Amino acid sequence: MDARTRRGALTVLLCAVQFLDIVDSSIMNVALPSIRDDLGFSQQNLQWVLSGYVLTYGGFLLLGGRAADLLGRRRVLVAGTALFAACSLAGGLAPNAAMLVGARIAQGVGAALMAPAALSILTTTFAEGRDRNRALAAWGAVSGLGAAAGVFLGGVLSEGPGWRWVLFVNVPVCLTVIAAAYALVPGERPRGGLGARRFDAPGAILVTGGMLLGIYALVRAPEVGWATAHTIGELATAALLLGAFAVNERRAAQPLFPFSIFRVRGLAAADATQLIAFAGFLSMFFFLTLYMQTVLDYSPIQGGSAYLPVTAGIALAAGLVTQLIPRTGTRPVIAGGAVIAAAGMLLLSRVPAHGSYVVDLLPGLVVMSLGLGAVFVTVTAAANAGVPADQAGLAAGLLNAATQLGSALGLAAFSAVATARTNHLLAQHAAPRTALASGLSAALLAASLAVLAAAVIALGAPNSRAGTAAPELAPTAG
Repeated sequence: MDARTRRGALTVLLCAVQFLDIVDSSIMNVALPSIRDDLGFSQQNLQWVLSGYVLTYGGFLLLGGRAADLLGRRRVLVAGTALFAACSLAGGLAPNAAMLVGARIAQGVGAALMAPAALSILTTTFAEGRDRNRALAAWGAVSGLGAAAGVFLGGVLSEGPGWRWVLFVNVPVCLTVIAAAYALVPGERPRGGLGARRFDAPGAILVTGGMLLGIYALVRAPEVGWATAHTIGELATAALLLGAFAVNERRAAQPLFPFSIFRVRGLAAADATQLIAFAGFLSMFFFLTLYMQTVLDYSPIQGGSAYLPVTAGIALAAGLVTQLIPRTGTRPVIAGGAVIAAAGMLLLSRVPAHGSYVVDLLPGLVVMSLGLGAVFVTVTAAANAGVPADQAGLAAGLLNAATQLGSALGLAAFSAVATARTNHLLAQHAAPRTALASGLSAALLAASLAVLAAAVIALGAPNSRAGTAAPELAPTAG
């Protein structure tokens, strides 16, 4: 296999890893009613089929990214993929609700190891410039496609062989990924003779505990209330843990998280843009799916099929922005893409109680998908530009953590908006369908404003085109 073919195969492999991680954040949505009926979930506990995965995925990302840098990227990728496959099988075979939720929680840990390891392999294999832009365009497009395709695939599998196959299909894909990783990714020895005495265990515990508790508080806030002692206490404790982590890292001889990474120009701004943008994007998919299934009475497969034009728009935008980045830089593409996406979401926020797909959903979905594809690709490129090879996993973990934190924050905040609006109209004796549609419309409007805010943040970021080539992975034993 020549070098060009090998790199193409490697790109496909790494994009498959990202697709798996993103799809499993959304594929269970349309399967929830079947899961509830089959395993006897209460409505209150059903959310943990989704939230359990998001909780550990977001909570372990920084640790997973740094582990890839220190222990070897292929080693961490294979370990995470094996865990992901085992938990998918266990979840598909789950005889009761507790086992399914437990499998999803552990599956999120596997995803948190896979995603930053895969992205850091990509950014250390392809030098900055045209080749990396193309590889990151594929990665970003797959991220967007995964978010849209997850709903479609969940509907097809739930109405076909059943909800358990939503998890079973992961197993052969994971086994293929593991085999391909050994064939295509060179091994690495642990850096610097890493041993127990040099590993920053306090830092690992503090950052993971703080992230887990923070995301847990955000996930539960719509249910228990934002102003309750539980939510305030959990968020305050999470902030204290993360503050203690920052102090520990400044004092540690071998810090888990070297803050020097923020000297990389544009990294912090790109991660902030990702966080705010995803607060809007992932919320939009959730509320639109809810609108289609509860207001328009779409079946799972109808609701999933409604997103097919989104996949085409994302793919088209990804191809276009690959050509634009070397000419214009990342800043105008991110800002412009976010404005276009926000405009599409504004159209979607006008959904009525008795809506039509062609009139009320399709135009907004098409416009939004073009902006979404541009943002996905370009923020990923900006967040990895100029990052040293020995911190590529950490940079990937930061970007993915911003995605998960933004998703949790957006769902929590905008669910509160939807609930408040719906309850207000019900109190005024509005028809339930009208009240629900109006609540979802308010949430979609708030989500569009979040994406617009991401455009403003992007305007203040450096304009990255191409920088110094990153060192490639050296094939060593491991």
